[in-house]
Amino acid sequence: MGDMDDDDDHDDEGGDGEALADQQMTTVSRHAFGDSERTAFSISIIENMKEDYGLFVWPCSIILAEYVWQQRLRFSGNRVVELGAGTCLPGLVAAKVGSFVTLTDDANRLEVLANMRRVCDLNNLNCEVLGLTWGVWDASIFSLHPQIILGADVLYDARAFDDLFAAVAFLLQSNPGSVFITTYHNRSGHHLIEFLMVKWGLKCVKLLDGFSLLPSNKAARLNGNIQLAEIVLNHERIEETFSSGAG
Repeated sequence: MGDMDDDDDHDDEGGDGEALADQQMTTVSRHAFGDSERTAFSISIIENMKEDYGLFVWPCSIILAEYVWQQRLRFSGNRVVELGAGTCLPGLVAAKVGSFVTLTDDANRLEVLANMRRVCDLNNLNCEVLGLTWGVWDASIFSLHPQIILGADVLYDARAFDDLFAAVAFLLQSNPGSVFITTYHNRSGHHLIEFLMVKWGLKCVKLLDGFSLLPSNKAARLNGNIQLAEIVLNHERIEETFSSGAG
């Protein structure tokens, strides 16, 4: 009996230790938006440094959020969906400037979705949080009809590119005139991206150096080669693409 009690105590300590480790890896970062003279508002983000959580504010997210702020008049009053949102900084900025925002991430990433809800509460923002897995065509995707789709660093795993572009094409098709705005590291894989954009009837209408969008104080803290792209339906190809099921 003594040995069993010792084992139980040891197991409890292990569980407590893991919980403490998770807590120690959790932090709250603050991200300010405004001009050189004043800060208009700041967003607080709950981050967790564990790799499997996907809860870290990456440079692509900071750049896309800054772009939303700079384009705030364009976003105000529009329906916005953020794909693969993670810590969801761009979507939260969109909500702050008056967008009606739906934050999405893989439906299987329950911890990420729960963190999104906590972050919305922390910032007093009323965003819908939705599990949306690229390539899974359930009821959730059919009711969105966004005018603007956001995606920060969603072009990192080539195995997911086809499902991502399929989802983007469907959402753009559901609301003519809508746009997908994404930031991504300029890595290899451009040929695959270009091929899939053609396959799904998409075209890039704007391509910017991500760091050119940042104020100097933010740019100094980041590194990488990041681009921002605006992608829309290629109306010359869209009817052919969807009628053939994109091959």
